[in-house]
Amino acid sequence: MRDNHGSPVPLFHWMNKIPGGAMLIPLVLGSVIGTFAPAALDIGSFTTALFKDSAMPLIALLIFATGTQVSLRTSGPVLATTGVVLLGKSLVPGLLVIALAMLTGPEGVLGISVLAMMAAATNANGGLWLAITGQYGRAKDRGAYIAGAVNDGPFFALLFIGASGLGQIPFVTLLAAIVPFLLGVLIGNIDHQWSQALKPVPSIVIPFFAFALGTDINLADVAQGGLTGILLGAVITLITGGFVYLGYRFLLRRGKESGIGFAAGTASGNAVATPAIVAAADPSFASYVGTATSQVAASVLVTALLAPVVTTWVLRRAGAQPAQAEKNEEAPVEAESNTGEERS
Repeated sequence: MRDNHGSPVPLFHWMNKIPGGAMLIPLVLGSVIGTFAPAALDIGSFTTALFKDSAMPLIALLIFATGTQVSLRTSGPVLATTGVVLLGKSLVPGLLVIALAMLTGPEGVLGISVLAMMAAATNANGGLWLAITGQYGRAKDRGAYIAGAVNDGPFFALLFIGASGLGQIPFVTLLAAIVPFLLGVLIGNIDHQWSQALKPVPSIVIPFFAFALGTDINLADVAQGGLTGILLGAVITLITGGFVYLGYRFLLRRGKESGIGFAAGTASGNAVATPAIVAAADPSFASYVGTATSQVAASVLVTALLAPVVTTWVLRRAGAQPAQAEKNEEAPVEAESNTGEERS
């Protein structure tokens, strides 16, 4: 039963074998406590501070740490790819959700509120993007992880909801949502030791703030939002991943390699916190938070499972081998370099 680290019960290893498990499992455990024994975490002191009230400060720390990982020294192709990912994964979906909201109001359709749609559709799982592009993509695809750092968190949801007039999101609230990220970018670029020091932050804080968020979720809401959450996840992979695919094909002109775009059709684990953050800025959304949070949590798992499958299928159907193509491009350069070294 022991793992490579000698753990007699490798809980962390088991948790991370499930896509999004570091977020989903603590979230479920927190919701169990919040549903059946809500008073257990109200005993005060450090217990309440960590397991019930820690979500917002830990999310803020995660946003700051994410900013420190963003390097300003990027090449043109990386920036172009990043722009296409942001356009297809955040901007176009956000505008479409707003357009739908103008017709349906905040209730949305099929039991999926505009809050849930916006929270899940405007951000991507950067870790999963790196995993997929590391196997199938090129260096410029992996560099587009910057898009995941930019859209990771509640900023785009707050921006679209506030700008559209659906909610009263004060400008100061929008500013406050990105200040930790901008400070992280600044600190990470002037002192790279901070970038290295804060790399482990996601694996440390995500389980804790996920549990704290879970304590506010009633399992009755989860049962109600389960099937709709699965539907939301499937739509996110196919629609938002499809937009990025079109950007790869017609804007970046990647041809057979355009299937990489479907790797962006995911929902980040951080999106689970977005409904609560939006409701904190505009209490009129408070009644949607429980169901929206459970739907977004379900979509995180569904997209983590579905996006790699769709990406691989589209690439193979097109006959693309971008990772191999990148190696073939690098081989002549390396050979020329080695020849020059031998002559010298």
